[in-house]
Amino acid sequence: MAISSSPDWSLPPNSLGTSTKLQKCTFLLPSWKPGRTYFVSAPFSIHSSSLPSPILDTHLDLDHSQQSLVENPDGVKLNSILLELFEDPLNQETAYAFYEKAKQRAEFRPEKPMLKLLIRYLVKSKKWDLIMSLTDDFKHYCVFPDGYTCSKLINSCIRARKFRIVKALLQVLKSDAELAVLAFDSAMEGYNKLHMSRSTLAVYEEMKSCGIIPDLGCYCRVMEAYQKLSDTENVVAIFNEVESKKLLDTSSPKLSNWLFSILCESLGKSGRAYEALEFFRYMKMRGIMGNSFMYSFLICAFAVIRDVKVTEELFKEAREKGMIKDPWAFMNLVVMYVEEGLLEKTLDVVWAMQAANVKVSDCIFCAIVNGFSKKRGLEAAIKVYDKLIIEGCIPGQVTYASIINVYCRSNLCAKAEMTFLEMLRKGFDKCVVAYSNMVAMYGKTGRVRDAMRLVAKMKQKGCEPNVWVYNTLMDMHGRVKNLRQVEKLWREMKRRNLAPDNVSYTTIISAYNRAKEYELCVKFYREFRTNGRVIDNAMAGIMVGVFSKTGQLDEIVTLLQDMKAKEMQLDQRLYSSALFALMDAGMVRQVQWLQKNFDSRMPEVNQTKLRKRAFAPRLEIP
Repeated sequence: MAISSSPDWSLPPNSLGTSTKLQKCTFLLPSWKPGRTYFVSAPFSIHSSSLPSPILDTHLDLDHSQQSLVENPDGVKLNSILLELFEDPLNQETAYAFYEKAKQRAEFRPEKPMLKLLIRYLVKSKKWDLIMSLTDDFKHYCVFPDGYTCSKLINSCIRARKFRIVKALLQVLKSDAELAVLAFDSAMEGYNKLHMSRSTLAVYEEMKSCGIIPDLGCYCRVMEAYQKLSDTENVVAIFNEVESKKLLDTSSPKLSNWLFSILCESLGKSGRAYEALEFFRYMKMRGIMGNSFMYSFLICAFAVIRDVKVTEELFKEAREKGMIKDPWAFMNLVVMYVEEGLLEKTLDVVWAMQAANVKVSDCIFCAIVNGFSKKRGLEAAIKVYDKLIIEGCIPGQVTYASIINVYCRSNLCAKAEMTFLEMLRKGFDKCVVAYSNMVAMYGKTGRVRDAMRLVAKMKQKGCEPNVWVYNTLMDMHGRVKNLRQVEKLWREMKRRNLAPDNVSYTTIISAYNRAKEYELCVKFYREFRTNGRVIDNAMAGIMVGVFSKTGQLDEIVTLLQDMKAKEMQLDQRLYSSALFALMDAGMVRQVQWLQKNFDSRMPEVNQTKLRKRAFAPRLEIP
């Protein structure tokens, strides 16, 4: 038995492949009954488009009812055949070829179940051109897939960046009042996920121009887009429009919460925390309970502006309702308490986190330790670190680096080394800051070899030394006048494309100054100024001595004039050095200029020292 062999049921050219060989296809019909097997043997040839359409001669071993269904199909039965074929992944390509031929029959009209499977096949196989042609079928037959399928189709096209197809789909679907809102909402959702906020607003404007009335979900998408653009005024304007249409009266709690969340977050981030709080209270008056997300960003907003009272009220309210789970809210609380000097309350935050089963993050642990170090001193920082360890807090890489720094500054070398080894055992072996602190500690204690071994280990771990490490190493070798090693480190730093900072230049010039290599001091100073670096008191103090010893007194005057132009203040040591250098050279006018411009800002210079200078009697010294 064979299906009609007329050209009406011939497969379109190249619909099933590109091979020019004769092929044989065998597949199972999904509608078979258990215990029975049917085979379809379909020999066919694929010809070029210039030849007549190939003929499909399909042989079926079917019962009488199935034979009649295939030989005399009407529109409904064609949909049934296609539906069964699309359900089988092995026959989907063949099914699409049948669909193309079915469209040539006047009685054929696609049905939604079949369209759903057709769209799923085209999206999964990424046949975007065919999806584009499918929009014409929607328009021609005035048949559209169900809402869920439309939404998935539009979102898939947006994820694949097929925006032209999305535009065509919206143009077709806007004619169906029920699907139009869902289709436009799905498009706005997809664009928001890609952070294409302006595209979302363009879809919204098109929606309004077509006379489609947005629902609350659409308004939320639009508010979200305006929020991402930091356009708080339009966020408030859309909310007022929603209020005027009384959409909140019939909305679900989920959508209402979402709407107020966007509104309050936008106001909070724009510095209008008190307005956000008013809307939050208004929301509660309407019987909308809010969620943990809203409490979180309100707490953050008031913590940022340091309103301790309101922040604590919101925090207490959220804790009582069990709606505080966001680590970022706890972090903002800790930072607020540190900045306000309420350090003991940072420990209350830690206990609140433990009570809420929220892990104390490395950042929060570090913020508390650094806060005590800054406000109460190094000893207080060590005590609070030990206390938090007893409470069960686990330090991470950032906290380890901070406490190592505290130990190093407290000259507790043994504790610093123990903590550093503990940090390495836990796998935090690529922290540049921790390595830098340890190298600096070895430098202060004169343990040059230990410092060099640690840097070698650092490189072995794949952790590249930064400019701080090189500065410390150059300073160590410079103090013992090991200029060869200083030069080697300088070249290595340049080779690694690390730009020297002010400390780098100060360190290497100091090293050459100790070795009385004044010409090299001047050379690096010229490079320092050529690179646009701003001179500071440390560099100026060194160079005043260098210029004085090399007789370049004009350079001293130029340097001081440059500092005066930039309104920089001289410290006592620099002022004295410059004054004595100019006095010893007998530069009366320059000395008077220095005294006139800087003397009023400096503590009184020791008059006995001035009188001992040979030039001192020739000056009127107050």
